[in-house]
Amino acid sequence: MPSANSVAATAATVPALSDTGFGVRLVSALVLIPVALAAVAYGWPFFDLLVLVAGVLMAWEWSRLCSGGRLPAAGLAAIATTAAAVVAASFLATHHVLLVVTAGAILTAAVAGLTRQAPVRISPVWLGMGALYAALPCVAILWLRADPAHGLPTILWLFALVWAIDTGAYLVGRRVGGPKLAPVISPKKTWSGLGGGVLAGFAVGGVAGLLIDGAAPLILAAISGALALVEQAGDLGESALKRHFGAKDSSNIIPGHGGVLDRIDGLVAVVVAVALLSAATGGSVLTWR
Repeated sequence: MPSANSVAATAATVPALSDTGFGVRLVSALVLIPVALAAVAYGWPFFDLLVLVAGVLMAWEWSRLCSGGRLPAAGLAAIATTAAAVVAASFLATHHVLLVVTAGAILTAAVAGLTRQAPVRISPVWLGMGALYAALPCVAILWLRADPAHGLPTILWLFALVWAIDTGAYLVGRRVGGPKLAPVISPKKTWSGLGGGVLAGFAVGGVAGLLIDGAAPLILAAISGALALVEQAGDLGESALKRHFGAKDSSNIIPGHGGVLDRIDGLVAVVVAVALLSAATGGSVLTWR
């Protein structure tokens, strides 16, 4: 557990966004969403560059959260690990990429263990986990996009799914309210919001199943509804990380939204889950029957 000094240092040095207007959030979304969609559509190298930027920012934010708002040498190792993983994923076989990620995470933890930067003791475990948390989703999403037959529709479905889940959870939770889902971790989340997210997931999956050639609408709807639970778990996990280190937001790099970790925490969990399912079955989840 972090000391009182480390929590105070983090709270003081990782800026938390004040309550910004809906307009600021909307403008940020209107700028970022077309960029993301264009990169997905064009593929390599544009999508790879987008993933590289996002991964580096994730590693940077995680390292600062764990280090009282500063960027230690281990944080630089985590950033380098993520960048190396993205580059490797663009050119090397998957098993080689996983070796790069594993070696980088071990190196990051080792650097953290060898450095003692007052007033905060840097945890090797947390910094090593940060390298994995940033690098693995980058590798997973690049692997999914590289599928020549289903890569593009898979990523578009995942983006639409996560956006719909977040929107459905927010709107239903705000409108209906009710018992809290995890009040200690995220006081604003409700069980009704979780239900709204699941329903939104079912809806997006059903529509995607009708639009994507070879997909079964009912099966894809069921998969999407289940992934809504994964998405919300990813959101709660990132909230628990911030609460552990006494921060409201992972950074203030995205106006109205906080940091990159705040924005894509659910996507990170869903992407890894879908990549694992695809690897285990040897085919795209879009064509399950």
